[in-house]
Amino acid sequence: MIGKKNIVFGFIYLVFTAALGPLMIVKYFGDVADAEVVKQQKVGELQQVVQDGYEKDMEPMTPDQIARMNTQAILSLSAKLNTRSAIDTIKGGPHAHGNLEALLNIAVGLLLCFLAINRAFKQLISWVFILGTVFHSGLLYLTSGLNLEWANTLLASPFSYIGPVMILLGLGLAGIASMLGFRGTIEPDY
Repeated sequence: MIGKKNIVFGFIYLVFTAALGPLMIVKYFGDVADAEVVKQQKVGELQQVVQDGYEKDMEPMTPDQIARMNTQAILSLSAKLNTRSAIDTIKGGPHAHGNLEALLNIAVGLLLCFLAINRAFKQLISWVFILGTVFHSGLLYLTSGLNLEWANTLLASPFSYIGPVMILLGLGLAGIASMLGFRGTIEPDY
Protein backbone atom coordinates (compact mmCIF):
# COMPACT_ATOMS: atom_id res chain seq x y z
CA MET A 1 0.00 0.00 0.00
CA ILE A 2 1.66 3.14 -1.27
CA GLY A 3 -0.41 5.46 0.93
CA LYS A 4 0.81 3.77 4.10
CA LYS A 5 3.96 5.90 4.25
CA ASN A 6 1.84 9.08 4.11
CA ILE A 7 -0.38 7.84 6.92
CA VAL A 8 2.59 6.90 9.12
CA PHE A 9 4.47 10.10 8.25
CA GLY A 10 1.33 12.18 8.89
CA PHE A 11 0.74 10.80 12.38
CA ILE A 12 4.41 11.09 13.41
CA TYR A 13 4.63 14.61 11.98
CA LEU A 14 1.40 15.56 13.76
CA VAL A 15 2.97 14.58 17.08
CA PHE A 16 5.96 16.84 16.42
CA THR A 17 3.94 19.85 15.28
CA ALA A 18 1.38 19.45 18.05
CA ALA A 19 4.26 19.35 20.56
CA LEU A 20 5.05 22.95 19.62
CA GLY A 21 2.07 23.98 21.77
CA PRO A 22 3.66 22.93 25.07
CA LEU A 23 7.05 24.21 23.82
CA MET A 24 5.54 27.67 23.33
CA ILE A 25 4.12 27.63 26.84
CA VAL A 26 7.30 26.37 28.53
CA LYS A 27 9.72 28.53 26.57
CA TYR A 28 7.87 31.84 26.40
CA PHE A 29 5.17 31.91 29.10
CA GLY A 30 7.36 33.50 31.80
CA ASP A 31 8.41 36.40 29.57
CA VAL A 32 4.83 37.03 28.45
CA ALA A 33 3.53 36.91 32.03
CA ASP A 34 6.24 39.32 33.26
CA ALA A 35 5.54 41.77 30.43
CA GLU A 36 1.82 41.57 31.19
CA VAL A 37 2.41 42.50 34.83
CA VAL A 38 4.51 45.54 33.87
CA LYS A 39 1.95 46.62 31.26
CA GLN A 40 -0.91 46.32 33.75
CA GLN A 41 1.01 48.42 36.27
CA LYS A 42 1.96 51.21 33.83
CA VAL A 43 -1.41 51.38 32.07
CA GLY A 44 -3.21 51.17 35.42
CA GLU A 45 -1.22 54.14 36.74
CA LEU A 46 -2.07 56.12 33.61
CA GLN A 47 -5.76 55.23 33.88
CA GLN A 48 -5.81 56.34 37.51
CA VAL A 49 -4.22 59.68 36.63
CA VAL A 50 -6.83 60.22 33.88
CA GLN A 51 -9.65 59.39 36.31
CA ASP A 52 -8.19 61.80 38.85
CA GLY A 53 -8.21 64.66 36.34
CA TYR A 54 -4.47 64.49 35.64
CA GLU A 55 -3.52 64.85 39.28
CA LYS A 56 -1.10 62.66 41.16
CA ASP A 57 -0.96 62.73 44.96
CA MET A 58 -3.48 65.57 44.89
CA GLU A 59 -1.10 67.75 42.82
CA PRO A 60 -1.75 68.76 39.18
CA MET A 61 0.62 67.05 36.77
CA THR A 62 2.71 69.00 34.29
CA PRO A 63 2.41 68.21 30.59
CA ASP A 64 5.94 66.76 30.78
CA GLN A 65 4.94 64.35 33.58
CA ILE A 66 1.81 63.30 31.68
CA ALA A 67 3.86 62.70 28.52
CA ARG A 68 6.42 60.60 30.43
CA MET A 69 3.71 58.49 32.06
CA ASN A 70 1.97 58.02 28.70
CA THR A 71 5.28 57.00 27.09
CA GLN A 72 5.95 54.43 29.81
CA ALA A 73 2.48 52.94 29.31
CA ILE A 74 2.94 52.77 25.54
CA LEU A 75 6.39 51.19 25.87
CA SER A 76 5.10 48.59 28.32
CA LEU A 77 2.31 47.71 25.88
CA SER A 78 4.87 47.44 23.08
CA ALA A 79 7.10 45.19 25.22
CA LYS A 80 4.14 42.90 25.92
CA LEU A 81 3.31 42.66 22.22
CA ASN A 82 6.96 41.95 21.39
CA THR A 83 7.13 39.05 23.85
CA ARG A 84 4.04 37.56 22.20
CA SER A 85 5.54 37.78 18.71
CA ALA A 86 7.66 34.63 19.14
CA ILE A 87 4.57 32.64 20.15
CA ASP A 88 2.53 34.12 17.32
CA THR A 89 5.27 33.23 14.82
CA ILE A 90 5.23 29.60 15.95
CA LYS A 91 1.42 29.44 16.06
CA GLY A 92 0.94 30.98 12.64
CA GLY A 93 3.75 29.07 10.95
CA PRO A 94 4.88 25.58 11.82
CA HIS A 95 2.20 24.79 14.39
CA ALA A 96 -0.83 25.57 12.21
CA HIS A 97 0.66 24.62 8.82
CA GLY A 98 2.36 21.52 10.22
CA ASN A 99 -0.85 20.22 11.76
CA LEU A 100 -2.74 20.85 8.52
CA GLU A 101 -0.09 19.23 6.35
CA ALA A 102 0.14 16.22 8.68
CA LEU A 103 -3.62 15.72 8.34
CA LEU A 104 -3.38 16.20 4.56
CA ASN A 105 -0.78 13.42 4.42
CA ILE A 106 -3.06 11.11 6.42
CA ALA A 107 -6.02 11.92 4.15
CA VAL A 108 -3.99 11.45 0.97
CA GLY A 109 -2.57 8.19 2.30
CA LEU A 110 -6.10 6.91 2.82
CA LEU A 111 -7.21 8.23 -0.57
CA LEU A 112 -4.36 6.42 -2.33
CA CYS A 113 -5.70 3.14 -0.96
CA PHE A 114 -8.97 3.69 -2.86
CA LEU A 115 -7.49 4.66 -6.22
CA ALA A 116 -7.19 2.27 -9.13
CA ILE A 117 -4.43 4.12 -10.96
CA ASN A 118 -0.90 3.47 -12.13
CA ARG A 119 1.57 2.65 -9.32
CA ALA A 120 4.03 5.33 -10.49
CA PHE A 121 1.30 7.98 -10.36
CA LYS A 122 0.42 6.92 -6.81
CA GLN A 123 4.09 7.10 -5.79
CA LEU A 124 4.38 10.55 -7.34
CA ILE A 125 1.39 11.85 -5.36
CA SER A 126 2.66 10.23 -2.18
CA TRP A 127 6.18 11.69 -2.38
CA VAL A 128 5.01 15.12 -3.54
CA PHE A 129 2.95 15.45 -0.34
CA ILE A 130 5.72 14.23 1.97
CA LEU A 131 8.39 16.42 0.39
CA GLY A 132 6.05 19.40 0.17
CA THR A 133 5.36 19.08 3.90
CA VAL A 134 9.06 18.83 4.75
CA PHE A 135 9.99 21.82 2.58
CA HIS A 136 7.09 23.97 3.78
CA SER A 137 6.14 23.53 7.43
CA GLY A 138 9.27 21.47 8.10
CA LEU A 139 11.49 24.46 7.34
CA LEU A 140 9.17 26.68 9.39
CA TYR A 141 9.46 24.20 12.27
CA LEU A 142 13.26 24.18 12.10
CA THR A 143 13.40 27.97 11.87
CA SER A 144 10.76 29.11 14.37
CA GLY A 145 10.55 26.14 16.70
CA LEU A 146 14.20 25.09 16.90
CA ASN A 147 15.94 28.33 15.80
CA LEU A 148 18.25 26.62 13.30
CA GLU A 149 20.03 29.28 11.28
CA TRP A 150 20.68 27.14 8.16
CA ALA A 151 16.93 26.51 7.85
CA ASN A 152 16.30 30.25 8.15
CA THR A 153 18.75 30.82 5.29
CA LEU A 154 16.82 28.34 3.11
CA LEU A 155 13.52 29.90 4.11
CA ALA A 156 14.74 33.36 3.12
CA SER A 157 15.77 32.17 -0.36
CA PRO A 158 13.69 31.53 -3.46
CA PHE A 159 13.96 27.87 -2.41
CA SER A 160 11.23 28.57 0.18
CA TYR A 161 8.50 28.41 -2.48
CA ILE A 162 9.15 24.77 -3.30
CA GLY A 163 7.16 23.39 -0.34
CA PRO A 164 3.91 25.30 -0.87
CA VAL A 165 4.08 24.70 -4.63
CA MET A 166 4.54 20.97 -4.03
CA ILE A 167 1.54 20.86 -1.67
CA LEU A 168 -0.61 22.62 -4.27
CA LEU A 169 0.72 20.30 -6.98
CA GLY A 170 -0.07 17.30 -4.78
CA LEU A 171 -3.62 18.53 -4.23
CA GLY A 172 -4.09 18.95 -7.98
CA LEU A 173 -2.62 15.53 -8.74
CA ALA A 174 -4.79 13.91 -6.04
CA GLY A 175 -7.86 15.56 -7.58
CA ILE A 176 -6.97 14.26 -11.06
CA ALA A 177 -6.21 10.80 -9.69
CA SER A 178 -9.55 10.75 -7.83
CA MET A 179 -11.38 11.70 -11.00
CA LEU A 180 -9.63 8.94 -12.96
CA GLY A 181 -9.49 6.07 -10.52
CA PHE A 182 -11.58 6.43 -7.35
CA ARG A 183 -13.46 3.17 -6.82
CA GLY A 184 -14.78 3.33 -3.23
CA THR A 185 -13.10 0.07 -2.32
CA ILE A 186 -9.51 -0.64 -1.34
CA GLU A 187 -7.57 -1.25 -4.52
CA PRO A 188 -4.29 -3.11 -5.01
CA ASP A 189 -1.29 -1.08 -6.22
CA TYR A 190 -1.03 -1.64 -9.96
